[in-house]
Amino acid sequence: MNVISKENPDPVSLKEEIERLKQERDAIILAHNYQIPEVQDIADFIGDSLELARKAATLDNDVIVFCGVDFMAETAAILSPDKTVLLPAAEANCPMADMITAGELRVLKERFPDAAVVCYVNTTAEVKAESDICCTSSNAVKVVESLEEDRVIFVPDRNLGSYVARFTDKEILPWEGFCFVHDRITTLDVEEARRQHPDAEVLVHPECRAEVIDLADEVYSTSGMIKHVCTGPGKEYIIGTEIGILHRMKKDCPDKECYPLSPQAICTTMKKTDLSRVYNSLESLTPRIVVPEETADRARKAITRMLEVR
Repeated sequence: MNVISKENPDPVSLKEEIERLKQERDAIILAHNYQIPEVQDIADFIGDSLELARKAATLDNDVIVFCGVDFMAETAAILSPDKTVLLPAAEANCPMADMITAGELRVLKERFPDAAVVCYVNTTAEVKAESDICCTSSNAVKVVESLEEDRVIFVPDRNLGSYVARFTDKEILPWEGFCFVHDRITTLDVEEARRQHPDAEVLVHPECRAEVIDLADEVYSTSGMIKHVCTGPGKEYIIGTEIGILHRMKKDCPDKECYPLSPQAICTTMKKTDLSRVYNSLESLTPRIVVPEETADRARKAITRMLEVR
């Protein structure tokens, strides 16, 4: 067995030890598309929020190591209550998920009793427990259209809510939350990127502001972007989301050139996970994410209902 130096860990030794511990613990590593390259490279499965949720619901492994942010690991723990779910970077929170509380949502439900509640998967377990159904950026429109109600409380992302409103006749009541990474992308960023790469197609995430979406060629979730780039006829693409996705695009679509719409599109909490933390987490089986049973049972209904939407 290799000895890992905590002061200056060797990446090769870390990878070898992670592989050893995975076998020993019967563990699987899930990573979001925004994770750092080294973490993506040691993951067993990489995807967006919907893909990761679906994967977490079907795993047979005893241990799930979630390389992402807190709400993702919570979702995995809710879907697999008998599994040990680990979040290597315990402080990797999602700022947008913290922009609404269960108490605030209960007030909204009292104000609009005839409305269905759709919560973006980027929310806490407590908020999910107060919701009728969850959604992700890749299925938000389908989720809203699947509802019988004509009025929808949509939390917490105002930009995604605004995007969904373009494709439905339902009344969307959005909360004023936002993803700081996507919300700060501007029309000036789009104009500058097009100036530098005039032949490139602009793809943006639906968490972007409406005026940015209006200037884009296509709007996709992260996995939707990857599929479009890999299968599309174009050779150059400007990518309007967190820059971590560029690593996967380079691996999955090596014949395409992809440029960041904004080099400042960095989610600092997504970057908190590194190889050392993955190793330490597997070795100690901490930090473990556990959702209280009563909250998990209620939240599971909203998540499962989302997963049933096709």
